[in-house]
Amino acid sequence: MTQSPPAGRTPTAESTGSTVPRSRAIPRPSSLVLGLVGSLMLVVGSLGVGWLPGSSPLRQNPLIIPMRFTTVGVVICVILLAVGGMLLVRSWLRLGQQIRDWASADAHRSVLRAIVLWGAPMYATIPLFSRDVYSYIAQGLVMVNGLDPYQDGVSSIEGFFQRGADQLWSESPPPYGPLFLWIEEGIVSLAGTNLELSVMLFRLASLVGILLCLWVVPKLARLHGVDPTRALWLSVANPLFLTNFIAAVHNDALMIGLAVAGIYATAVRRPILGILLVTASVGVKPITIVFLPFLGLMWAGRGASWPRRIGYCAITGLISLAVLALAGALNGLGFGWIGALSTTGNVWIWYAPVGMLGLAVATILNAFGLDGWGAASVVHLAGKLAGFAVVGWLFLVGNHEKLIRRAALALAAIVVFAPMIQGWYVVWLLPLLAATGMRDDWQVRTLFLITAFLMIYAITDQLDVFPYLNVDLNVARQLAALIGLGFTLYLIFLDPRTSRVFRKKYWDAGRTLTI
Repeated sequence: MTQSPPAGRTPTAESTGSTVPRSRAIPRPSSLVLGLVGSLMLVVGSLGVGWLPGSSPLRQNPLIIPMRFTTVGVVICVILLAVGGMLLVRSWLRLGQQIRDWASADAHRSVLRAIVLWGAPMYATIPLFSRDVYSYIAQGLVMVNGLDPYQDGVSSIEGFFQRGADQLWSESPPPYGPLFLWIEEGIVSLAGTNLELSVMLFRLASLVGILLCLWVVPKLARLHGVDPTRALWLSVANPLFLTNFIAAVHNDALMIGLAVAGIYATAVRRPILGILLVTASVGVKPITIVFLPFLGLMWAGRGASWPRRIGYCAITGLISLAVLALAGALNGLGFGWIGALSTTGNVWIWYAPVGMLGLAVATILNAFGLDGWGAASVVHLAGKLAGFAVVGWLFLVGNHEKLIRRAALALAAIVVFAPMIQGWYVVWLLPLLAATGMRDDWQVRTLFLITAFLMIYAITDQLDVFPYLNVDLNVARQLAALIGLGFTLYLIFLDPRTSRVFRKKYWDAGRTLTI
């Protein structure tokens, strides 16, 4: 692995990516405060359009009733949600702009304050941008009732729909590993029928993953000669990271936290611990199994022969397999999660490159009376296979010093070549890409644009709007989209502060390359 700079040496501009002159050494308080305001706006907006099950007693709360069940209240909440989300994006951009010396203690404190100030209020939101947490609760009930969640959908639980679970999961097995099923069972056993307490406990589980990223990302960055504070700003302080892992309560926080911790442990020559941590990550969501071959290469060491590399990869796989087999034996579910991986295998989305290509193929062929969607399925499969081919290439080709970067790119290939890309899939990539170096050129500008786009999509797509109002779901989405798009265009073209970061000459003023 790449070694950290010698003790006592401050990373240089070439290694940190901090090359553009800034007006201040630390951010102005207004940047942090505006982000806090945006986060608080999400809290209030969630009262009207956050995901709230029909059986929740909060529906009878006198504060929530006018926000959720009146046209004026819903419109206000949509506006608050949209403006709050975009304020977080602007505050994040300004935070990065205003830090002149990333290596200073003041800069590090400022980024940590931003993470706390922006993230803490989100723990009080009604779940936003996703209702997966209610599916976690329903799956926990399946476990508590002694059923096999890989065989028995959440519809086997009486009144599951009133508990907030998406009907998508009514008969579908959960694409989660044994560790997360145990977490679901434990939380439901503890909280009983109290949905709000269950949500808070799942947020605490996500907090474990967030804290692991907060701890490990700077350490991985130092190993690669990258400034740890800048890496934290790009990843953990990113509004997509905070909203998806706190407001949306995605279990991906725990998954990626365990994975980066395992990768770091292996990089500092504690391979068994690293394998166990990454296997625990697989036990949450199996996608991180892609990291295991790279752990084997790290364990084999620099300059190892290919027989040695293959041998250590095999040992890594056997250790992980044994742990997962033991977990399957203990919970009586075996490797049922393997069959569940196809749960979301046939879905696609228009903004994913492969999903868009499949849509184009289907549209053209359907126009000629041919089986367009059958062809689209072939395109989707080809995209997935291309992703795995890239993973294989990254495993076989590249410098040992860039193994963690190669592992990050392998996960990125799985995401980019998939027909379905959710916002939290992109967040999986942030910790490792930021820690291994993100250049101050098209790379960071692309991240800015992706962050803005996915925030617009989040505030637009997932709204829980009471159906018997003058404002229906489509109108609410259109309102949120107009606000988000207008705010983004303002940031890119009109804002006298942030518009500069979207211009190439801003970075060319002093750009240097990271690794």
